[in-house]
Amino acid sequence: MSLINTEILPFQATAYRNGEFVELSEKDVLGKWAIFFFYPGDFTFVCPTELGDLADHYAELQALGVEVFSVSTDSHFVHKAWHDDSAEVGKVQYFMVGDSNGQLTNNFDNMRPGLGQADRATFLVDPQGVIQYVELTAEGIGRSADELLRKVKAAQYIAAHPGEVCPAKWEEGAETLTPGIDLIGKI
Repeated sequence: MSLINTEILPFQATAYRNGEFVELSEKDVLGKWAIFFFYPGDFTFVCPTELGDLADHYAELQALGVEVFSVSTDSHFVHKAWHDDSAEVGKVQYFMVGDSNGQLTNNFDNMRPGLGQADRATFLVDPQGVIQYVELTAEGIGRSADELLRKVKAAQYIAAHPGEVCPAKWEEGAETLTPGIDLIGKI
């Protein structure tokens, strides 16, 4: 079942961010764009490269009004230890959400059956709490923050310009399309 165009479910979680533990709920997400960046586990191999790549783009995402919530089923205590131990993860300034009870991971239908770990998946949520984008990859395939940033810009453009769509490889400032009968067969 696709989660596209569904609302996020209520949740309670503790995150590590900037040297502090922070309580979060769905109320902290509403009113802004949000990325939920799920990964299998702390102290692993592909995960720190992804979190570091996302950290390198965090300021640009913040400038677009986007908050980032990385999520694994590790506890917020483990997130702090990993943040303190890894140079790559140490760059992270966004929320590192501990989901040891699996509530958030299950809310996004992203729990690996029988393993208690999240799949490697990204969800973009609009300010109304509606999921606009989902990416799910196999264990060994790392994600690109550059591509995620492009898709965030496209989603924000479409939200601000109803009736227009962004074609393949659309970049900010490029032409969009306005679907209609006169466009059929012309592309």
